[in-house]
Amino acid sequence: MATVYDFSVKDREGKVVSLSEYKGKVLLIVNTATGCGFTPHYEPLEDMYKDLRDSGFEILDFPSNQFANQAPGTDDEIHDYCTLHFGTEFPQFSKIDVNGETADPLFAYLATEKPFEGFGKGFKTAMLTKFANMNNKKFGDKAYIKWNFTKFLVDREGNVIARFEPTVDMKDVRKAVEDAVK
Repeated sequence: MATVYDFSVKDREGKVVSLSEYKGKVLLIVNTATGCGFTPHYEPLEDMYKDLRDSGFEILDFPSNQFANQAPGTDDEIHDYCTLHFGTEFPQFSKIDVNGETADPLFAYLATEKPFEGFGKGFKTAMLTKFANMNNKKFGDKAYIKWNFTKFLVDREGNVIARFEPTVDMKDVRKAVEDAVK
């Protein structure tokens, strides 16, 4: 049975990193963008990271430009933006595709383990659903991730235990992370 530890990704410098380096840690794996309405999620993510990293918690940040071109910069430009505006210290990897034929295998795996179940209810989610559906038509059955700031929680054994769409309140994400770290 596969776990996230079976995957390798590229860091911002293009160096291959095996996720087995994170064995024994609770992970929150996030696809991000610097020009998105959810970009302010970086702030509670960084707060969570600072508070819980000494308890064996890591956030793995994967910028993606597949949603309305909201992460157009280079890896260095994206990193500089995040550190300047949000003081991020958690690992940020090379920009990737999360959907389609060029989707990073890690994200295809994550989404297969915890498929999309909806954005929730309300006007905001109705609008996001409309934009996501328009954007993701081109990916067909390989539209694994519906929008920026989708988060996957991984336990210390490398198993995907939860998926949080960007519409989920960050307080709920933090509570799930805290429970997993205990």
